[in-house]
Amino acid sequence: MTGWHAPETLIARYADGSLPDADAWSLEKHLESCASCAGRVSGAVRATAAGAVLADVRDAVLAAATPAPAEATPQDLRHAVPAAATPAPAEAPPPRTPRLLWAAAPAVRGAWLPAVLLVALGAVLLAHVAGFSGARTLLLAVAPVVPVAGVALSYGRHADPLHELAASTPSAGLRLVLTRTAVVLAVSLPLLTLAGLVLPSPGGPGAAAWLLPGLTLTLAALALGGWLGLRTATAVTGGGWLCAVLAPALATPDGAVARHLSDQLSAYVGGAATQGGWAAAAALCAVLLAARRTAYDRLERF
Repeated sequence: MTGWHAPETLIARYADGSLPDADAWSLEKHLESCASCAGRVSGAVRATAAGAVLADVRDAVLAAATPAPAEATPQDLRHAVPAAATPAPAEAPPPRTPRLLWAAAPAVRGAWLPAVLLVALGAVLLAHVAGFSGARTLLLAVAPVVPVAGVALSYGRHADPLHELAASTPSAGLRLVLTRTAVVLAVSLPLLTLAGLVLPSPGGPGAAAWLLPGLTLTLAALALGGWLGLRTATAVTGGGWLCAVLAPALATPDGAVARHLSDQLSAYVGGAATQGGWAAAAALCAVLLAARRTAYDRLERF
């Protein structure tokens, strides 16, 4: 982690063996690319009770492996061969592209990507094959929860067979969650918007009217995830949106579901004032994420 160094309290707990295994693995991963912290950890370990034992083992190994004069003692060898207080410079870190692909892979594999394609293709078939005039309205109602579901399906043990290992690395926490969220948004936003553009419009909100609501719901799910966990937070956020949009339209007594659904969407996503409200809500959720970023260090770790 460029620019980050382990604090003294963390190093002291690692040296005396009181640091939890997951945090110890994370620190050891950091030491692979930080010679400064590696030297500090080495010094801290040698200062503990284990340091004397390690020194004796080292002296015995040197005495057995080095042909020394008869008058030489292990202590002489110890002074002659300097202790490795500072390890050799670490190799250059691997390129960023493979690491980014490894971090983002769970966001584009599994059932989520086919589900996005199914939603987009299903709306197009409803409009151009079945002749359903409310296909765009239905797509706009469902589209905001697609990236929310993608976030839930891209992070956690259920999504990544290497989740425990990934969650114990220095790049875990909010950074890893945001990386996979960005991949989910990069796939779903243009794909569903393009599908909306090729659908006939009987009036109501435009094909891109769902973008800000979808982004806001995704950020809201991430913000709630710090308290509830991602899967619960996404269920609450996505389920709340679907209930707010679909329930009033399905409950209409005259049976004109498509018309009432279009009216609901116009109220929720239509107009500059409404879109401004969604933008303000998205900014608020982003501030909450930044303020509670440390809560994601142990998010669904085990």
